[in-house]
Amino acid sequence: MPETPQAPLTVGFDLDMTLLDTRPGIHATYVALSAETGTPIDADLVVTRLGPPLLDEIRNWFPEAEVERAAARYRELYREYAFAPTVALPGAHAAVEAVRAHGGRVAVITGKYEPNARLHLEHSGLAADAVVGDLWAETKGAALREHGASIYVGDHLGDIRGARHADAVAVAVATGPYGADELREAGADVVLADLTGFPEWLAGHLAG
Repeated sequence: MPETPQAPLTVGFDLDMTLLDTRPGIHATYVALSAETGTPIDADLVVTRLGPPLLDEIRNWFPEAEVERAAARYRELYREYAFAPTVALPGAHAAVEAVRAHGGRVAVITGKYEPNARLHLEHSGLAADAVVGDLWAETKGAALREHGASIYVGDHLGDIRGARHADAVAVAVATGPYGADELREAGADVVLADLTGFPEWLAGHLAG
């Protein structure tokens, strides 16, 4: 019998604290938003808990009636303050290149506002075949399914939930708010210290 053709490899990546260290830019943006609105915001605290949707964080500092307007202004200020101080995390470029070396596609599935996510990738020199933003946990899983991703790489417990929802291999990197043990306990299939170990893992995984 002829072999059944395999689907092309697609690997999903989270953005914040997986591919990019966006903490300095996010910190600067919240400081600017606080100064402009007169609303106290602890930017040091904010950058310790990146991952959930922006509106969830904004609600910690603004009354509900002002949340949408504050979020919109944050996204505008982000373009002024966030890109320059952001750097790629160790192994990010090599991880993306490893997927391409195996003939695969790269899909960045992120909770970040999609236009800003695209600008981040452009600024950092990271090319993706697909970018989908404004997603979290299970909604990331829906996007992973849509793009046929069999692997999802992220730093947050919500990323593990997204991978599970898509029946994808959950690869966790301990570059975000959770340590390796917490990521394992949350159900990650693979835990790496950072993306520098991803090319070797991917080669072994594809080799079976």
